[in-house]
This record gives sequence, structure tokens and C-alpha cells, in this order.
Amino acid sequence: MMPRNCPHEKEIRELIESGQWPLAAAPELRAHVSACRACSDLALVSETFRQARAETLAEARLVSPGVLLWRAQLRRRNAAVERLTRPLLGAQIFALAVTLLAGVGFAAFEARHGVAWLTWLEQLPQGAGRWDNFFSASLAGSAFTWMVLFPFFATLVLLGGVAVYMVMDRR
Repeated sequence: MMPRNCPHEKEIRELIESGQWPLAAAPELRAHVSACRACSDLALVSETFRQARAETLAEARLVSPGVLLWRAQLRRRNAAVERLTRPLLGAQIFALAVTLLAGVGFAAFEARHGVAWLTWLEQLPQGAGRWDNFFSASLAGSAFTWMVLFPFFATLVLLGGVAVYMVMDRR
């Protein structure tokens, strides 16, 4: 039965760890490794691990700095786009809410007054050129008044949406 630990094992291990095996090894040591099973196993396993490590290091290639820079710029650009679209989404939601509110208001107005609001076509030639008729009590509830007030309120709502957008944009 062969001993588990060979007296030359420490010497062979030092040569392998320093990277000098088998070139710097003495000829009698190389002859011993070919005869001793424990030393040949040590040399074989160590050489296999060394080759595997060298192959792994050769395969591990770093990404070029240009690619890293391009990825960083792309990430920065995507973050900027996200920051810009957040206020736009808020303004769009506000505009949708105002539009829905105006639609519900118009539907409620139509439900109460019916098709009578079309009578402003008949009253238009009579009071179109006179501002005193606009403020008079006889036309105060007419559709002509709504025809003038609706663009005013629409402009007010539009400016409100722009103001909300500007406030959200500063954050």
C-alpha cells in the first residue's frame, strides 16, 4: 500500500503554485511524479484547474467603455423622458376631467331645457348688434348669452389646464 502523503508532495505543490511546474522542475522530480500516484494526481488536478482558470479568464471580456457610456446616456435619456411625460399625463387627466364635467353639465342643461336652446337662431338677428340686449333681463337666460359665455368659460378652463401643467412641470 502506498503512503497517502509523499515526501515530495510539498515541493511539487510549491512549484505548481509558483507556476514553474514542469519546466523548472528537476528531472528526478519529474521522474518521481510519473512513478508516484499521489504526486501525479496532484500535478494532473492542479494543471487541469490552472488551465480551466486561464480559459475562464480569457473568456471573461469586459464591455468596451463606449458601450457603457452609450447605456448610461440611454438610461439618462429615458429618465428625462419619464420626467417630462409625468406632467403631461397630469394635464391630460385634468383636461379629460374638465371635458367630462362640461359634457355632464351640457347633458343636464339639455335634460332640463330640451331642444328649446335652438331658439337662439331666431333671436340672433334681433339682438346680435346690441350689447344692451346682452345684459338685459329679456335675453339673460337665452342661448345667445350662453353662446358668449361658453367660449369665455372654455378659455378659462384651458388656461387652468395650462397653469396646472406649468406647476407640474416645475416639480
